[in-house]
Amino acid sequence: MPYIRETILTTRSPDGAVHIAPLGIIQEGEHWVIAPFRPSTTLANVEATGIAIVNYTDEAKIFAGCLTGRKDWPLAPVPGCDVPRLEAALAHDVLEVVSVKEDETRPRFSCRVAASGQHRPFQGMNRAKAAVLEAAILVSRLKMLPPDKIEDEIAYLKIAIDKTAGPDEEQAWYWLLESVIAHLAEVEAGR
Repeated sequence: MPYIRETILTTRSPDGAVHIAPLGIIQEGEHWVIAPFRPSTTLANVEATGIAIVNYTDEAKIFAGCLTGRKDWPLAPVPGCDVPRLEAALAHDVLEVVSVKEDETRPRFSCRVAASGQHRPFQGMNRAKAAVLEAAILVSRLKMLPPDKIEDEIAYLKIAIDKTAGPDEEQAWYWLLESVIAHLAEVEAGR
């Protein structure tokens, strides 16, 4: 199994529009692979510019927000790079594409780390943040999963939310839960 880091990518289009999206990057030796699905803004931007910023953040609200239509997060410049980073990033890497493995569904951009930066200390683990991250991944796959699997996963993840969430994790959880409820209602209406 590959090693995957769950991150937030910032990319920029040729016309200057910044795009923020959650994406797991895959380690392959000394390189990181960005593998966005077709079609996507991340894919178009990486194809056009060959650059992405990987933002390492523990802000659960950003993962949940990006998957629920809330993509307006504060940005900060990256010295020597046209693509900004998240202001909330603990650290970032500038990735430059070195090769591409074409695929009709999910091309793979092999990237080298061209630069890195540290911005604030990591304050430790929290089960609710991990539950929000897992729920965000679940929301990104709702159309691929049967309703009973979705309901079981949400019930399990809710335990960590109930026991360890602070206000930010609670807000992120409810954003994601709204998406799950809407999806399940659509499925039920279509039966």
